[in-house]
Amino acid sequence: MILPLEGILVVSLEQAVAAPFASRQLADLGARVIKVERPGAGDFARAYDNKVKGMSAYFIWLNRSKESLTLDLKHKEAPRILSRLLERADVFLQNLAPGAAARLGLSGHALLTQHPRLIVCNISGYGSDGPYGSKKAYDLLVQCETGLVSITGTPDTPSKVAISIADIAAGMYAYSGVLTALYHREKTGRGTAFEVSMFEALGEWMTQPGYFAAYGGSAPPRSGASHASIYPYGPFRTGDGKTVFFGIQNERQWANFCADVLGQPELANNPRFDSNTERINNRAALAPVIERCILQRDAQEVLARLDEAQIPNARLNSAQEFWNHPQLQARGRWREIDSPVGSLKSMLPPVTMEGVIPRMGPVPALGQHTREILKELGYTGDAIDQLASGAAI
Repeated sequence: MILPLEGILVVSLEQAVAAPFASRQLADLGARVIKVERPGAGDFARAYDNKVKGMSAYFIWLNRSKESLTLDLKHKEAPRILSRLLERADVFLQNLAPGAAARLGLSGHALLTQHPRLIVCNISGYGSDGPYGSKKAYDLLVQCETGLVSITGTPDTPSKVAISIADIAAGMYAYSGVLTALYHREKTGRGTAFEVSMFEALGEWMTQPGYFAAYGGSAPPRSGASHASIYPYGPFRTGDGKTVFFGIQNERQWANFCADVLGQPELANNPRFDSNTERINNRAALAPVIERCILQRDAQEVLARLDEAQIPNARLNSAQEFWNHPQLQARGRWREIDSPVGSLKSMLPPVTMEGVIPRMGPVPALGQHTREILKELGYTGDAIDQLASGAAI
């Protein structure tokens, strides 16, 4: 079987989450990804935690199926090594500190002048210009700048999203941008350079709250785990002390809910509750009615009634319960991958495509592939030894 991106070479000066997330997805589809890391320490995400048999959960998640090349970018031999790599590469990806790639002679303009078929993807915090162009960015800080933290949490406590959502958003747009650029090159024969910023990627996802605030006069209120503008939609405690979630999206569901879950079909036509707008306006009166009913039953019965009424619902799972979720087991979403600490479970990518089995390769040790890559580039064993003794690799 030939994977869709087999034969594509990606060279990535990457660290943390955004760029590694993009390049890992390219690797999943068959691209050869050479990850360039600092000698000694490597990608600093390697040291974020030690929860996976002594390795970082972040690093394991983001770096399967890659090759690790250690290289001191400030060493005098580094430009020559990178140039030889990029002569063969289809894609160059980087998320270094603001301005660092340009100072190394790796701007999009410079690279396309030398390699006109190359696709150059630059990931930054805020974009290459503007008043924030030189500002460093981390996920939480971008969540703050885009306003996400201001609408997340409880009425009393603004909260961050617990996963690296700004990084993930940027990584997704970088990934789709590379695919788009590869398709464009097939049609035109030309490479291209493009940029993705964490701020603008997450900003796209914040557009609906932005509309709500800019045209509605106020931001969506922080509502904890409940929905700010739909009711009922959120968590409810059951009689056995558990929490279930469900959401009413339309009036048909509301009528079913009143009749089959609450046992009060007449409530559906009560003018205080007969539209979502009225249910939001009269939440204080409606909430006790729903809560009393739900508290009379255990979680299993509530969920069964909701399913029978065709009301979307969910259990409040922990991260461990998600890891062991029966749906993942039933659909065969887990594979075993190799790593420096042995065999580990790894989840298949979410796109299931007929005839395509994603690559699920090992997580590399730091510098694991340095010597073999340099030999491919024409370096002799003695030359590689000299690079190693000079701390270039």
